Amino acid sequence: MTNWAARLFARAIDRRLKLTGVSSGHLPVFFALGDGAALSQKALTEAAAIEQPTMAATLTRMERDGLIARRPDPQDGRSSLISLTQQAMEKMPAVRAAIAAVNAEALAGLSEAEAEAFLEGLATVVANLEMPATL
Repeated sequence: MTNWAARLFARAIDRRLKLTGVSSGHLPVFFALGDGAALSQKALTEAAAIEQPTMAATLTRMERDGLIARRPDPQDGRSSLISLTQQAMEKMPAVRAAIAAVNAEALAGLSEAEAEAFLEGLATVVANLEMPATL
């Protein structure tokens, strides 16, 4: 059910963001860099909890589309720091509005207490799955 819900969330967000040139696949980068931060690809991969090849492909597409910029990392000459471009920052209000609208749509029909309990439970599930496996 969670996988199904995640796919439906992604589709709903993609529909709302279609005209902005942003997709649900870009959202982990937008969330990590939306406050003006500049991070290495490794740090972005860790923050987004996605595989390195997926992050590399996402960043390549985002750079092609003018959404991110890379600059040399002054602390590590072998690495680059990635930040959102001004063009991407201007899209942040639309991104936030799309996410808020889809979240409201998804939680419609739940009472405030039910929505709060659902989100707390989901946060617990995420925290449990982020813990290292003990196998």
